[in-house]
Amino acid sequence: MPAVFRNDWEPIMQEEMSRPYYLELRRQLAEEYRSQTVYPHMNHIFQALHLTSYSDTKVVILGQDPYHGPGQAHGLSFSVMPGVRQPPSLQNIFKELRSDLGCPIPNHGCLEHWAKQGVLLLNAVLTVRDGQPNSHKGLGWETLTDRIIAAIGAREKPAAFILWGRHAQQKAGFIDRSRHWVLATAHPSPLSAHNGFFGSRPFSKCNEFLRATGQQEIDWRVPDL
Repeated sequence: MPAVFRNDWEPIMQEEMSRPYYLELRRQLAEEYRSQTVYPHMNHIFQALHLTSYSDTKVVILGQDPYHGPGQAHGLSFSVMPGVRQPPSLQNIFKELRSDLGCPIPNHGCLEHWAKQGVLLLNAVLTVRDGQPNSHKGLGWETLTDRIIAAIGAREKPAAFILWGRHAQQKAGFIDRSRHWVLATAHPSPLSAHNGFFGSRPFSKCNEFLRATGQQEIDWRVPDL
């Protein structure tokens, strides 16, 4: 599991990765990758942190765990690589984006365009077994992602947190709402999207917050390939 961060996540993550719980998580993951099919590829586990530095993070979009189908997960929550069919949750995200801001639905599902603007696309759990959603719950990832959220929450620079689903909303206690903005809604999954995700206008509301705090808005439109 590569754990070299070539940005300012390095000191934060290296301190955390020396703790006993993470060493045990790493041991369990080594066995999982050896004996099971696990997503994403181990080289992509921390892709969200590699693409979006600590100081540049303006928005955190938090999901549950990676996609559990072949070729889908690549280390960014809700994103798939070009050429991979858009999963239903991502289709619903794009539908809400179109309804909210009028952005056309793109011809692919890769969200790196967001990540490179300061949108940290994080899951509460960073790995999953093939075909077994939430199968790596309780291994220790939750503790690590708690620390990531807490680190962003401790900054003076305000950030927007978009928490989709119950597992993401469990992180809300690490966020100082007097300084940061939080939107917690249902998950975009077809099972729950009609229970408060659709119509929540997360993208325009997020940009309103960024404008109000003197930060550049996110260009949410995902360019076609």
